[in-house]
Amino acid sequence: MTDSGFVQRMLQHPLLRSFMLFAIFRAFYGAGILVVTWFLASETEAPIWVSVLFLLGSMVFSRLLFRGLKRLGSNSETSSD
Repeated sequence: MTDSGFVQRMLQHPLLRSFMLFAIFRAFYGAGILVVTWFLASETEAPIWVSVLFLLGSMVFSRLLFRGLKRLGSNSETSSD
């Protein structure tokens, strides 16, 4: 019975929740980026450097997007308390 209490405490820990949210975000976002990059590299007449620039831009954009989502989540948690 103490295992379920431990699991509940761990799921409430902000660091673990943030890590889980980041992992889920990266999984879906990364899959989408790979599909778009594949499309740019194989289905268009664009040179390969366009795909490379897209990947570099997506790295920066994903950090900014996740940072915004994290702030949004923390603001909603504090307002609901």
